[in-house]
Amino acid sequence: MAARLLFRSAFRAAATCRAAPAPAPALSRAMSAGGIPTDEEQATGLEKIIMKAMKDGTDPYNMMKPKEYAGSKADPHLVPSITSKRIVGCVCEEDNTAVVWFWLHQGEAQRCPSCGAHYKLVAHELPH
Repeated sequence: MAARLLFRSAFRAAATCRAAPAPAPALSRAMSAGGIPTDEEQATGLEKIIMKAMKDGTDPYNMMKPKEYAGSKADPHLVPSITSKRIVGCVCEEDNTAVVWFWLHQGEAQRCPSCGAHYKLVAHELPH
């Protein structure tokens, strides 16, 4: 009796599977539609803002190497800051292991107390 019940239920299940409509095709993914999406296509939020700024040629978080300055009074090293003062470290000679630290205040260019290079504080706005 149990065998007949199992046989009937298996027969009904097979019959309903054959009568069901074919499943809908799966939605195509980006890889099958035209290749792997680029970083710009996938980026969202702050990452997208940074990528757009880098594409436009700006450097929102000073990630690139800074521009070279002469360090003279006419062409001082520019130091960005969001406040009116900032501590600066100067490696006076190329192979020197000691760093000369001093406070740089907003206003006129100031000299390094050891080597005489000039530094000037400039206002910097955060991008967000």
